[in-house]
Amino acid sequence: MAERWNVVTVRVYLTGNVAVEDGDILVSERRFPARQGRLAFAMLAWDRHRAISTDELAEILWNGEPPSAWPSALRAIVSKLRTALGASATIEQAFGCYQLRLPVDSWVDVEACDAAIHDAESEFRDGGFDRAMGWALVANAIARRSFLPGDDGEWTERRREHLRQVRVRALGVRGRISLSRGDHVGAAIDAGIVLGLDPYRESAHALLMEAHVAAGNPASAVAVYEELRTRLAEDLGIQPSAESETAFLQALAAGGR
Repeated sequence: MAERWNVVTVRVYLTGNVAVEDGDILVSERRFPARQGRLAFAMLAWDRHRAISTDELAEILWNGEPPSAWPSALRAIVSKLRTALGASATIEQAFGCYQLRLPVDSWVDVEACDAAIHDAESEFRDGGFDRAMGWALVANAIARRSFLPGDDGEWTERRREHLRQVRVRALGVRGRISLSRGDHVGAAIDAGIVLGLDPYRESAHALLMEAHVAAGNPASAVAVYEELRTRLAEDLGIQPSAESETAFLQALAAGGR
């Protein structure tokens, strides 16, 4: 994993407390211009590889109802952001768009999170369980942090959902590796966390069933399946997947009648 952690000049944190680190310089969240300034920076940083139109920014900053004087209000927000960021980052404007520019070796936590879950799943598929576990831990550590608390706009909610799904995937990898190593308790714990985040995640139900069987509790695995089958039928009108059925049959074969 060492190749991903080279020394960088600027670190951007969007999860937890929004902040920018530039060597010994810290631009903390309290230096951003109120809620809209924090949100504008998060938008520009999350999508820093594209230019964002002023119309799109205004739509999100004012929850679909920008005031009549929004162009000047937006310019004021961006101006305050530039002052807060100083030399750590620049916000360019051209053709009715804004774009955040960072040094080429910069690190952004949500980008690191996406890269980590990709590597975790790739390593897991290739049998590199140690490296997969390491990347899963990184993805989970970032994805579990809060994102723009106090802001409930549509854009923010979509990004929270993205992070939630990354965490679900990371815990799935971690749980599977734990089970393969004989840690059925750890696997069951991770499966339970996932189901708290996504009650319909069948891969987590299957993992939980397999963990119960590995622990010598096939009856508990059957109970998990029955709960899943009932939930899917009543809420979604569907039957469990082949993966869930396989785990269920394994539980029956292990004596879970």
